[in-house]
Amino acid sequence: MTAVWVGIALSAAGCFAFKLAGMSVPERVLAHRLTVRISDLIPVGLLGALIAVQVLADGTRVSVDARLAALGVAAVLLWLRVPFLPMVTLSAASAALLRQL
Repeated sequence: MTAVWVGIALSAAGCFAFKLAGMSVPERVLAHRLTVRISDLIPVGLLGALIAVQVLADGTRVSVDARLAALGVAAVLLWLRVPFLPMVTLSAASAALLRQL
């Protein structure tokens, strides 16, 4: 086997072991107040980090361009409670317009 396949096999085994470990956690630990609070906040933090990386990163450097303005437009429209599809459309249109300038 090549090194790539060894890496894939080790990753698959690690994922299986991680899932098995998660399934063996006692119910009292999962129902604990702190565990529930953390599990509610982790997705928000991960999504925020993903958005920041996708908007501000260009390879290995920080880049401020039309994506940041489109994120600002989306934030304002979200604050105004605009439905999702018009919000995405207007954000994409604002990015396209700024890139044309």
